[in-house]
Amino acid sequence: MTLFRIVAAVTAAFFATSAAAAVLGRDDARHLLARTSFGATPADVDAYARLTREQAVERLLSSARTQTVTAPPAWVGEQFQFRALKGLSPDERQMIQRERRQKGIELRAWWLEEMRVTPSPFTEKMTLFWHNHFVSSDQKVRVPQLMHRQNALLRRHALGSFAALLHDASRDPAMVIYLDSASNRKAQPNENFAREVMELFTLGEGHYTEQDVKEAARAFTGWSIDRDRGEFLFRPFQHDEGSKTVLGRTGNLDGDAVLKILLAHPRTAEHIVEKLWREFVSPTPDRAEVQRIARLFRDSRYDIRTAMRALLTSDAFYAPQNRAALVKSPVELVVGTLRQFRFSTGEMLPFAFTTAQLGQNLFAPPNVKGWPGGEVWINSSTLLARKAFLERLFRSDDPGAVMRTAAERVPMKGIGAVDNGRERFARALAEVRFDAAGWFAQLPPATDAVQRVVLAAAPVTPLPPGTTGLEAVRLLTQDPVYQLK
Repeated sequence: MTLFRIVAAVTAAFFATSAAAAVLGRDDARHLLARTSFGATPADVDAYARLTREQAVERLLSSARTQTVTAPPAWVGEQFQFRALKGLSPDERQMIQRERRQKGIELRAWWLEEMRVTPSPFTEKMTLFWHNHFVSSDQKVRVPQLMHRQNALLRRHALGSFAALLHDASRDPAMVIYLDSASNRKAQPNENFAREVMELFTLGEGHYTEQDVKEAARAFTGWSIDRDRGEFLFRPFQHDEGSKTVLGRTGNLDGDAVLKILLAHPRTAEHIVEKLWREFVSPTPDRAEVQRIARLFRDSRYDIRTAMRALLTSDAFYAPQNRAALVKSPVELVVGTLRQFRFSTGEMLPFAFTTAQLGQNLFAPPNVKGWPGGEVWINSSTLLARKAFLERLFRSDDPGAVMRTAAERVPMKGIGAVDNGRERFARALAEVRFDAAGWFAQLPPATDAVQRVVLAAAPVTPLPPGTTGLEAVRLLTQDPVYQLK
């Protein structure tokens, strides 16, 4: 190494260390919170602005929860039962399907409420990330209690061990149903789960062969579900006891052995870190940084906190080119707006409908690969719908009245499945309130304080001179940059 390169490396390391040791300040604090929560209030920004990168991330990690503060719907605790439609009358089938839809909508509203009020939004952000990684859908599972159980499982492991999460998610009853594990028998192996656990959950495309999938499917035979209790059940008489070879490892492998082989492969840590990078840093992962963080991840035995700590304290995370580089998902846009501006709301039923209309129907991703995210969230239709939602929300001191009027013209597909659906919808909208005076009172005295709290970067259209208060908020939330984080 030449003297110039040595000096350059030492200088770069010095400034990186200095940046990490310095307090965040308001802009970096806002950036961190925008990526790890749903909106950042002025008070949140102030609290984190006084911390260093390491201190801020430790605060996020130490405040993480494993349970919700919002009570789930009452039916979650009801006695479990599968309800087949075969042999029922048309009226009976319609009643059961209506009940399932109603519970599904209530479950979506419940989770959105938890995101809005939780003291640990980072936990819910990670739960949402894993929901889009270990994908299943109530449209196929058709048992809302199982979808709630899976949601609770993802939350318990959200910032824990990825190895434990992989094992538990693979045995999760909703996953067993969604990826057809219950029909995977030694006489007729079903390859769905074996393929997805390699392609989506661990290695990624191109790092396994079709023969690996066939052999792994044999290893997972016998994984099933107890239909009386809705719990995982291993059926040994349906398991293939023969020798199998997966990724070069041979033996009488079972499903757990295959998962351990996948975790031992270095590509698994890289694949997970790449997905975390796209979710929290930028659309294009930095290869060297991914490998660095992946090594830390593997060495920690897949401790998710270790990976997130390295990611969120990295220079790349705070790099100028990675600011306003990610598109907010519908959930981030809707919940983030309600949370950042401290809206008071009633039931979150209307917002479950809104996020679905914008393309993100919780508990129902479009396919096994989940929502692709990124720029796919935005098209001519969804962008107009996003801006219309924000316009109604900030149009007057009574946003509920404005939104109720707009809702009367919208065909609320699925909402009618809820008992007294339109009445509940209208009642919930009537309770939406924005305390503008209280929110503005939190801001520092700087003239650009509103803009710096609301937007991740300078607006495309600068505010007209002298624009303040609610009018400034309206214009900033209509600016294209508000769609970014």
